[in-house]
Amino acid sequence: MNVAKLLQQAQQAQAQMQKALGELEVEGSAGGGLVRVRLSGLKELKGVSIDGQALAGEAPGLVEDLVVAAWQEASRLLEERSHELLARMGLPAGFPGL
Repeated sequence: MNVAKLLQQAQQAQAQMQKALGELEVEGSAGGGLVRVRLSGLKELKGVSIDGQALAGEAPGLVEDLVVAAWQEASRLLEERSHELLARMGLPAGFPGL
């Protein structure tokens, strides 16, 4: 077995996966859609949207909690989609470097 060739194949698979994750984007929401958070597949925050109704007469702490909840939902969705993407590529869920 050629170890150098295996290493090269693993590096190519990792590069393909990084590219695919970079193109992936998920959105989490909270408060019935009053707060939305978008994350890239590489866990970069791409955007936060807060409906004006969320700010009308509400305590800042509630809006902050909604942002956290939306981020948690987006993170959960991202993990699910990442696992699906890995499976489609024939890679294990714990693929190194991701």
